[in-house]
Formats: sequence, C-alpha cells, structure tokens
Amino acid sequence: MRVRTRGYWLYLVPSLLLFLAVIVVPFLMNVGASFTRWSGVGTPRWIGLDNYTRLLADERFWQSFQHNVGLIVAMAIVPTAIGLVLAAALFDYIGKRFGTRTASALRAMYYLPQVLPVAVAGVVWGWMLHPSYGAVNQIFGLDLDWLGDPDLALATVMAVMVWFQLGYPVVIFMAGLQRVDPSYYEAAEIDGASWWRKFWHITIPQIRPEIFVVLLTCTIAALKVFGPIFVLTRGGPGNATMVPSYFSYLNFFQKSNVGYGSAIATVLALIIIVVTFLFLRVQEREQ
Repeated sequence: MRVRTRGYWLYLVPSLLLFLAVIVVPFLMNVGASFTRWSGVGTPRWIGLDNYTRLLADERFWQSFQHNVGLIVAMAIVPTAIGLVLAAALFDYIGKRFGTRTASALRAMYYLPQVLPVAVAGVVWGWMLHPSYGAVNQIFGLDLDWLGDPDLALATVMAVMVWFQLGYPVVIFMAGLQRVDPSYYEAAEIDGASWWRKFWHITIPQIRPEIFVVLLTCTIAALKVFGPIFVLTRGGPGNATMVPSYFSYLNFFQKSNVGYGSAIATVLALIIIVVTFLFLRVQEREQ
C-alpha cells in the first residue's frame, strides 16, 4: 500500500516546483528586501526593522487599511448577502416558474462582470461616471464628480465592486443548492412555510460550506485588490481610495523605494495568511 501511495507524490512534484518558483521564492525575496533600503538598482543596504518601524507610524498605511475594510464590505459581505437571495430566487422560484434555461441565462448575466477584463470594465465605468459626459449624471440629472470627489470616491468604487463581484457568489450558491435534498423544501411547503422561512431555515444552513468559501475568497480578493483602484482612481483623489496593494506599488515603481514597498507587501501577505487561518478555524468548528 505504501509503495502504491508513494507513486502519487510524483504527480505533485511539478505543482510543488511551480509553487516554490512562483510563490515561495518571490515571497522570501520580498521579505528579505523589506529589511533593506534599495532603489531597485545597485546594492541593497541592510537597515533591519527600520521600514517596519516607519510603517507603524505611517498615516497613509493605516488609512489604506481602513479603505480595505470598506472594500471587504463591498466585495465580500454585500455580494454574499445579495448573492444568497438571488441564487435562492433563481433556483427555487425563477427556475420552477420559468424554467431552468431562464434561470441559467440570468445566472450568466450576473456572472458576466467576472469574465470581463478588469481594465475594460474599469475604463467603461470611468466613462459612465465622468462628471461632464458620464451616463450616470446624464440619466439622473446630476452634476457629481463620482471619482474625483474625496467624499464620494470610495463609496463609488465600493458600488462598482459590488457590481463586479456579485456574479461569483450567485454561481457558487446555485451550485451548492443542487445538492440540497428537495424533500426538505417539500416538507416545509406542506407545513405552510413561506419562501423567506424556507430560505432562512433550509437554504442558508444547507449551503453553509459554500458561504464560508465565498466569504474567504472574496475577503482575500478585497485585501489584495489592485486592478480596479489602478484603473478607476489611482488611489485618489488625494488618498481617498488608497489601499495597501496600490500603496506598495507606488513605493515600488514610482518612488523607487523597494524596501518600504516590500515591507507593505509583506505585512499585507501576513494579514491575508492570518485571515485565511481564522476563517478555516471557524469553519472547522462549525462543521
């Protein structure tokens, strides 16, 4: 038996080597660079924990994490809540009344933003939200600078990210609903339960593993979000939409402060690891 199972490990070697080359080695190099002062050329100068000490006192760094909390709400919590209702409605109501093809077509429409390249979706939203000729202002008769006003920029990006992220939980939850025993719903209908009571007492408990997966993956995506910020606002106006990943990019490539950018990226990676560990621990306890 040991000889047979030993052969399976050979199939993991290519993936293991790729994981080491693409993730582990670059991460360790990044950690090493975070202890240096380096412009990206020449020889790095070892400065110990100076970059991390500077990080703790950097207002922009802490502000960027506050913005990240807002994006977690927009990319994880809100899409999960709305996605649950939409998936249940498509599966249990639309599918039964109008057929599975209609439900599948609507599911594909919700998922379409996930298929679009981030750059394309960001450029289109930039046009739509433009203060002079944007469709949003034209349709509603407004005169707002959605992405240029510090008071509106973060909320606008959050709204765009809800649109962008919504299709993912809908697809995952509809797949999860496929494995729920229909007899639960039939028994609830016989007892006279309303659609909302079935949703709350049957749907949510039965697809709890899928909810954990969606919350975890969407939270990680929100913590490391970069593309939409780069395309829509570049962290502005001012620092109104600055996030850690973009703050790290600024220090890496625009300020040529590789050591400080590496420290930001290292802290962000550690936070993602801790969040993932906590999610998995909670899921284990629930199971």
